[in-house]
Amino acid sequence: MSENDGTAVLVSGMGSSAGIEAVTSGTADIGTSSRELHDGEGEGLVDIPIAYDGIAAIVNPNNPIDALTTDQLRDIYAGEITNWSEIGGEDIPIDLINRDESSGTRDAFASHVMGDKRFDVGAVILPGTGQVREVVARSRGAIGYISVGFVDPRFGTQPVKALVLDGIEPTDANVANGSYPISRVLHFFTNGQPEGAVLQYIKYVLSPEVQQGAVIEAGYLPVGTLGGQD
Repeated sequence: MSENDGTAVLVSGMGSSAGIEAVTSGTADIGTSSRELHDGEGEGLVDIPIAYDGIAAIVNPNNPIDALTTDQLRDIYAGEITNWSEIGGEDIPIDLINRDESSGTRDAFASHVMGDKRFDVGAVILPGTGQVREVVARSRGAIGYISVGFVDPRFGTQPVKALVLDGIEPTDANVANGSYPISRVLHFFTNGQPEGAVLQYIKYVLSPEVQQGAVIEAGYLPVGTLGGQD
């Protein structure tokens, strides 16, 4: 905005589904989403990938569990494993933390982890990454999931521990080379081909200045890095 006098940018974070609905209905010029479009959703929308992300399962730092398999994580979130002692941990109940149904993070987690199993309806539902991180940081028995970059201590008042999944650490390098099992694309959607100020804004977000600066500072990976791509 400082470089383009007269152009205003208003950003509202309300969840991926809300972003897709807003651009589809014309109430927003760009819809942001951390999930793919569902079947029958977003007809005519143009998809512009703007960053990549991994999703880490997190626990309290005092939890002795350091690693899980995808099968174990699925069974935990399906409510079939309810005590940490069942997978070699302490004899304390698992406090299950989930995201609301409009969350792109939840959608991506379900796609990569849950398979044909449903989430346990008894889980605590929280609206955002920050809330999930803070609750897990304060509860010895809790488990949640957040973007890999948000595990960093600068994003919370207390630390959390990211779990190794299927023997792979949730690091930026492992997300980038495709070895970490839960990764996703972060999207801009426009209703038809972008033009004018919308196109200029998208070009700005995709510029080296933003990709190598703000994108990385926000805890994400620049476009072109997933799976070892140039």
